Amino acid sequence: MKKKVFVSGCYDMLHSGHVAFFKEASKYGDLYVGIGSDKTIEELKNRKTVYSEKERLYMVKSIRYVTDAFINPGSGMLDFLETIDRVKPDIFVVNSDGGSETKRELCRKLGIQYIELERTPDAGLEARSTTSLRKGVKSHLPYRIDLAGTWIDQPYVSQYAPGWAITISIEPTYEFMERGGMSTSTRNAAKKIWPYELPNYNEEMLARLLFCFENDPETDKGHISGAQDAIGICMSGLNRHYYDNTYWPTRIQSCNDENILAWLESHLCVVPMFPRRQGCSVVEGRDITTDKVRALTSAADRCWDAILNCDLERFANAYRDSFEAQIAMFPAMIQPGVKEYIDVWCDKALAWKMIGAGGGGHLALVIDGGVPDGALPIKIRRRGF
Repeated sequence: MKKKVFVSGCYDMLHSGHVAFFKEASKYGDLYVGIGSDKTIEELKNRKTVYSEKERLYMVKSIRYVTDAFINPGSGMLDFLETIDRVKPDIFVVNSDGGSETKRELCRKLGIQYIELERTPDAGLEARSTTSLRKGVKSHLPYRIDLAGTWIDQPYVSQYAPGWAITISIEPTYEFMERGGMSTSTRNAAKKIWPYELPNYNEEMLARLLFCFENDPETDKGHISGAQDAIGICMSGLNRHYYDNTYWPTRIQSCNDENILAWLESHLCVVPMFPRRQGCSVVEGRDITTDKVRALTSAADRCWDAILNCDLERFANAYRDSFEAQIAMFPAMIQPGVKEYIDVWCDKALAWKMIGAGGGGHLALVIDGGVPDGALPIKIRRRGF
């Protein structure tokens, strides 16, 4: 009778290294595999699985070197204890980097032979590990585009008059430049919490968590990152948020109507310029007055109404007015080189504005027709994706 061989792991990103390991382990007998549950992986690694436990069980059982596989019902590093009791293996096989004295001692007590294998790829294949694969995985975290009213999320602006900021969350269909107004600094902060994608959770709560994480009171970075960045990244679709001398908005309104989002996508595109230069301060020389802030908030109100009514002419006018109100308060947004880009693109668009705080980065254009050569279309992130 052939001996029973047991191995255990997550197998969340199944790759050729796993298959090579199963092949080598199966040389010692009939191979049985214990698989970490979704709950266990989330507890141990503080992240959601890429593939559900049902999918991982299906894939592992489909490998020809595997006799059978099970989801481990336990928890923690020794989640396989009940599975071992079920299989009653003669041999426990681990990779050299997955071995431990705890596992060795467990096998000694249970009378199970303990074998460690070196991680060896099959002939002609590269060595693979889940860790190395994860390092090469592109992040799916969104970017954000601010449409109108932004700067109002800073209390030193909204103290003059309250109002709305409007943002959209966009899919990472391009690797947008750093220091480009797409909220990349907040997105980089988000990567420290959720390296690859946002969790399936209450979006406003995610935005609050990100805002608090980025603005750690123990870190003196000299300014508070506006809440519109965290909201724009974490909250899908089209959102407006109301500020009244506060860092966090007192109200948030969302639009996830497919017809409106599709209409907005068809009339917006992005033009890369150049990164905002190191040492550039867009707040130097600021001139904030009640009238100027009211011009900003009025433009945001009109912009929101125009979008909800899919009124392109009104949208373009309000969008352009919002940008003019921004630079009236923060003239340093127009750094050397910016006007030259605007001059090139203004004839190809109904309206334009710099994304984010300005000083460089990207222009976002309101267009009527196809995306001009050299500009990039956008994809608004839908809820649930």
